[in-house]
Formats: sequence, structure tokens, C-alpha cells
Amino acid sequence: MAVQVDTGLAELARDPDRARSFTLLLDGTPQSHVDLDDPTHLEFEYVRRMASAVDLAAPRRQPLRVLHLGGGALTLPRYVAKTRRGSSQRVVEIDAALVELVRKCLPWPPDHRLRVRVGDAREVLATMRDDSYDLIVGDVFVSACTPAHLTTVEFVAEVARVLRPGGSYLVNIADGPPLAYTRCQVATVGEVFTQVCLIADAKLLRGRRYGNVVLVASRVDLPVAGLARRAAGDWFPARVVHGEELDRFTSGAQVVLDANARPSTPPPPGFFDAVV
Repeated sequence: MAVQVDTGLAELARDPDRARSFTLLLDGTPQSHVDLDDPTHLEFEYVRRMASAVDLAAPRRQPLRVLHLGGGALTLPRYVAKTRRGSSQRVVEIDAALVELVRKCLPWPPDHRLRVRVGDAREVLATMRDDSYDLIVGDVFVSACTPAHLTTVEFVAEVARVLRPGGSYLVNIADGPPLAYTRCQVATVGEVFTQVCLIADAKLLRGRRYGNVVLVASRVDLPVAGLARRAAGDWFPARVVHGEELDRFTSGAQVVLDANARPSTPPPPGFFDAVV
């Protein structure tokens, strides 16, 4: 059942099998899924892949400093707070009405060290100190597309400046055939970070459908083997692409600059019609 709320184009759809489990839709696009009783229940496969990267970013239960660019219903921040108690997290979300909706209808526990700031991700990032965070998560979408100014090498350089030397950058990429946007994003992030890998299902990587790709980047070695095991064992198995295979995947892709940036690839018409 979808329940219209007073923030214009936002809806909360209740999970019929879980009393306090909801899917957030913006402009008809599923944006987040939250289980208030169990924050470790992650309905969307791309979120589980991002959670795997979080799990492997540091020893189990070790608190982290995490910056989330794009908030939605705070699915991943809630997961981090549950699995790594004591973590300090900041969320940047441009949609003030959405933030108010989440505070009102999907509140997070007051003991979480979680602050939410309304603002543009890049503008807020520019105000932050060097070497401030262990993990930065990029998951910003407006009308189902990532804004152009968050796809460039100049933006990624700012991310690297704010990350600690051993930190990781996680990005949710939405793309479809022929994955030109994904290839350019890998090339762009690879200009700044020495270690990069992708996590996605095989059909998407072969350019057969639209979907989500998770990009993981760092200046130190990535836990590729651990990510691969988790991806293969998921409800919807995925592959990890790195090293020479990733080089072949991105061969010929152009680095995105502020001067030539465009928003990400929109989903095909009707792609989300059957979600709720």
C-alpha cells in the first residue's frame, strides 16, 4: 500500500509482511527501503553490496567516521549505526522536505551519532577539513539521475581530499546499455584513486539491462576477495570487476570534467512501474 505524504512527490509504501518496513519513492522512483525494527535488513541488492564494502572497510564493530552524500531514508547510515556502534556519521541531503519527512515518519534512534545537514553535496564537501572521514558514500539522485556536477574529476578530487589516506569512496551508479556512463565514471574515479573495483550482476555488466553498479575506490588495496565472496553469495549474485578486467571494461572511456559533465543515464520508461 502506498501512502501519499505531504512533501509533494514523495510516497512511503509499507511492506505488507513487515509492520515497520517501508519503501520511499520519489517521483515514482524507489529511493530507499527502511526496516525500522531491523536496520540490517537491506531489501535493495545495491545497498547490500555497499554494506559489504562497509563491513570490510575496517575490523568488525570498529567505529568509523562516515560521510553520506545523499540521504534518502538513511538506510545505510542506520545499518552503520547498528553494526558499528559509536560511529560518527554526517548525511548531506539537498531536499529539506524529504529530511523533514524522514524525521517525522522514519525517525532514527536519538542515541545514534548521526547528523543530517540540508545542502548541496559538492558545496558542503568543499567546506570540510582534509582527512576527515574513513568512508564517503556517494548516492545522490535527482529525478532518478545523478547531477552532472557530482560526476567529475574535480568533484572526486574533493572527495579524496576529505577522505583519510586509507579511506574508501563508495558510489552508487545507475546505468543501462551500453554502460557508457559507468565506463566514464570508472575512468574519472581512477584518475584520483589508485584502487578501483565494480560490483554488479553479470547481465548488467554485459549491457543487457538497466540497473545499479557499486563502485569502490581507495588509495590502498581493496578487499577484493572478500567483496567477491559476498557478492557471489547474495540473494541476487553479482561479480566484482577489477584489475586487468576493469581496464578492458573502461578502455577508451573519457575522464569527465566540470566543463563537459552531464547527468547520469535515466531509467527506461516504465522501469519502476511494478515495484509497489
